[in-house]
Amino acid sequence: MEFINKIYKDKFAFTAFLVLLFLYLIILFADFISPYSNHYSNRNMSYAPPSKIYTINENGKISRPYTYNYIREYEPNLMQTIYKQDRSVKYYIKPFVKGEKYKFLGIIPCDRHLFGVSDGGMLYILGTDINGRDVFSRLLFGGRISMTIGFLSLFIVFPIGLLYGGISGYFGGILDNIMMRFAEAVMAIPSFYLLIILAAILPSGMTSVQRFCLIIVILALIGWAGFARVIRGMVLSIKNEEFVQAAKTMGASNLRIITKHILPQTTSYVIIALTLSVPSYILAESGLSFLGLGIQQPDASWGNMLKEAQEFTNILYRPWLLTPGGLIFIAVLSFNILGDAIRDFLDPKSKIR
Repeated sequence: MEFINKIYKDKFAFTAFLVLLFLYLIILFADFISPYSNHYSNRNMSYAPPSKIYTINENGKISRPYTYNYIREYEPNLMQTIYKQDRSVKYYIKPFVKGEKYKFLGIIPCDRHLFGVSDGGMLYILGTDINGRDVFSRLLFGGRISMTIGFLSLFIVFPIGLLYGGISGYFGGILDNIMMRFAEAVMAIPSFYLLIILAAILPSGMTSVQRFCLIIVILALIGWAGFARVIRGMVLSIKNEEFVQAAKTMGASNLRIITKHILPQTTSYVIIALTLSVPSYILAESGLSFLGLGIQQPDASWGNMLKEAQEFTNILYRPWLLTPGGLIFIAVLSFNILGDAIRDFLDPKSKIR
């Protein structure tokens, strides 16, 4: 309870927590919040700009929110496609409208969406991409991968690193030297070149999510070594404490001493490392997908969505395609702020400083 109160009193940490909570809630309910499904596509609306929403009608009076559909035309003088509003029909924005069917929380069949427009209307909050897919909807679905797939690595890295570092530090001697030399050899493996090799040899029949999960798992099997070295150092300083000697005197097995008495003393560091590791995996997913080694189209992730914005013309004329980059920045910054705050609260040395 004291820890929660400290987070609440720290304005930056509490704001970061609320931002992350909001992001995870909207990706959890993405099917309900998004007006379109992850696979929706309208090729006739390629690179359509964000829909303009009006709350004042042509008579200057306040009205229910409404929008107009876009008409795609080719402008010969500009030698490019332009979009004009069809002002002949108004499409009112309504809450809880019927739309594409989905399973709420992956279980309950449903066809209601948080908001939408009348039949025949098109609503693109953040415009569309080159294939006419709604950017806003894909941001929500893409966030499910970008914000959660990194935890898969953490569930591999932390258990292996804890147990490996705990055993190495507790027994010491020759076993410690052998285990640490092996860990250093693992750390020396160049992950970037390994990724390129994996991308080339993985079966072509795998889906992009399966390919990326396999890559993340393999990277996690390499990334535990650095974490294990830190845990080993902490165990070296803990194993001579009185409570550890008391457990030995009572006849506790070595494995029980390591798992029940020593490793729990590293909880503060583990929580800090866990919080500060998540941003690195978010950036890893984004970077790999941006380079074409991660999530592939038509599946959405913030990384492969941002890849479309690398062209100068898109940055200049279609700035809505940069939205995934902004969300990546916000998510990583929030995790770092929250991680720093947790470190200050749980790290005794930080409190002394």
